[in-house]
Amino acid sequence: MSLPPGFLDELRTRISISDVVGRKVMWDQRKSQPGKGDYWGPCPFHHEKTASFHVEDRKGFYYCFGCHAKGDALKFVQETENVGFMEAVEILANEAGMEMPKRDPRAQEKQDRRTLLAEVMEQAVQFFRLQLKTNAAQDARAYLQRRGMTAQALDRWEIGFAPDGWQNLWDALRGKNVPEDLIIGAGLAKPSNKGGKPYDTFRNRIMFPIRDARGRAIAFGGRAMDPNDNAKYLNSPETELFDKGRSLYNHGPARAASGRGSTLVVAEGYMDVIALSEGGFQSSVAPLGTAITENQLQMLWRMSDEPIIALDGDTAGIRAAMRLIDLALPLLEAGKSLRFAIMPEGKDPDDMIRSEGPEAVQAVLDQAIPMVKLLWQRETEGKVFDSPERKAALDKSLREKIKLIRDPSIRKHYGEDVKEMRWQLFRGSRGGSEGGFPQRGGKGGGFRDGARAPWKPGKGFGAIPQPRATTRASLVAGANDESFAAMREAVILATAITTPEVIPEFETSLERLQCADPDLAALRDMVLRHGIDAPERLREEIDWSLGPHALENLFALRHVAIIPCLRKPGDTELASMTLAEELAKLEARRGLDAELAEAEEDLHGLADEALTWRLRQAAEAKNKAVRSENEDKATYDVGKNGARLNRDERDAFGALLDRIGFSEK
Repeated sequence: MSLPPGFLDELRTRISISDVVGRKVMWDQRKSQPGKGDYWGPCPFHHEKTASFHVEDRKGFYYCFGCHAKGDALKFVQETENVGFMEAVEILANEAGMEMPKRDPRAQEKQDRRTLLAEVMEQAVQFFRLQLKTNAAQDARAYLQRRGMTAQALDRWEIGFAPDGWQNLWDALRGKNVPEDLIIGAGLAKPSNKGGKPYDTFRNRIMFPIRDARGRAIAFGGRAMDPNDNAKYLNSPETELFDKGRSLYNHGPARAASGRGSTLVVAEGYMDVIALSEGGFQSSVAPLGTAITENQLQMLWRMSDEPIIALDGDTAGIRAAMRLIDLALPLLEAGKSLRFAIMPEGKDPDDMIRSEGPEAVQAVLDQAIPMVKLLWQRETEGKVFDSPERKAALDKSLREKIKLIRDPSIRKHYGEDVKEMRWQLFRGSRGGSEGGFPQRGGKGGGFRDGARAPWKPGKGFGAIPQPRATTRASLVAGANDESFAAMREAVILATAITTPEVIPEFETSLERLQCADPDLAALRDMVLRHGIDAPERLREEIDWSLGPHALENLFALRHVAIIPCLRKPGDTELASMTLAEELAKLEARRGLDAELAEAEEDLHGLADEALTWRLRQAAEAKNKAVRSENEDKATYDVGKNGARLNRDERDAFGALLDRIGFSEK
């Protein structure tokens, strides 16, 4: 939803940043001067004893001289409440008494119906909570007590009970004049196939309300009390409010706790999340009865860069972890990954907290392993590699999985870690266990060919092998690639900011920009956040959020200052051509890096004819990706096709060709 011109200016005028920050910070009365709108206090973003956090009402900004956090009131709400930009605007607008802009009539009508459905769900929450106190819920209360649920916990989590019977909730809601279509639309009842009254979706079940990130009740999860029931756990059907693939149990409280620095833990079920939260792990969530989806994974990464997947130590839990690997590999980004904590065999987080206490769970979380280690275990566990063919099959399987990773840098590091673990498995190291793998058999220690992979469910994994001091650096990737990418990304962002009308056309490509440079990453996020909904205020929003220096530094770059787009702002045709060309260069470079990484992986002794042909093709691809009138004119011939490389590329290719004994003749 776009905001009308001047809305944010009016919002900032009405709100005092000291009032917004003052809800989270205790001001230092000795250093602060309220009369001048000048405040000092301990920083809410890092632990400190001194008051190095400065807020200035006149300018409307905060700055920490310790951790260098800075921003305005909107940025502060985003960071401390862990919410998005529009949610922060809505929070502050409500405080300032400003009405949010109206949506179009059709969208407003849809939103109004969603509001009505949410109100019906709240009535259902209260009905189920009252039913838990009745005689009909005696067995349900006893079960919850055995699971360690106190009366206070039952209230905090709003646990309820759906009594046995076909129309208990239906009759209660109809008695309050709730329309039939809203009851059915909320997923609380189903139409009868026999022409009778609709019947309740949940019967004889312990009820767990499911709320969205904003705290609205959108669905229920019901645990059957009848052991012969076909479904032990039953979720609400999908409705206008509820999409189970886009929802997480305990999403809102976990997001807030994660924003305060708590580790995000992903468990399997409702009781696990409740037990973890009651045990001090407040940033805990669970998917809703299904394997984690791509949308849920993106939701987790918006809360935390590296969530810990805490799975039950049984076969089903291990299988769930293995399936998640295939989903996550193509989505990995620099700094965004998963770690896995497998509970002891036969236990889940709820069991461990009740029997051994939160400290035992914390010990398991502290030993959470990176995803590359779990990938290795999946491909090797229980298998015997006593022949070249079996070893080759393992290599092929791992190579195919690593190819799923889109980010060239992450793909490269996965390859290096897998090589190290492969060396440990097939050759081992003399004189003990290295890299966290136990030694088996043989006088010299290490794994013999044909040894089985050491890990078993529930037994732990050990530490990830560390790179050896003698490990060779990549011949191609490195500072040169980072510099090339940063140059192209700077040109792309400068073009988009100068002519924001073209941003919607290239939105997907802009989202894929890696932007290892944090300043460029911040600019990319601002372009995506405001460039589509409010292109006319894009520069203003960047100045407000990042400061005027952000654009000054970008446009002062030599390779940015010379692009024609800067001299012709608003020329959409020129801007589109520039973006298409620069994005193509980046894509070609990524493809080249992937090709060279694969070629280097395949190097064993002297190069064969196929490999030399691939190198010539890679040389031609690199030439096309980096040739530019303003780049270095120094060239180097490779092969009969006469591909031209600049001086830096010549050094990288020369080293690679020397390594394999390739002679250009």
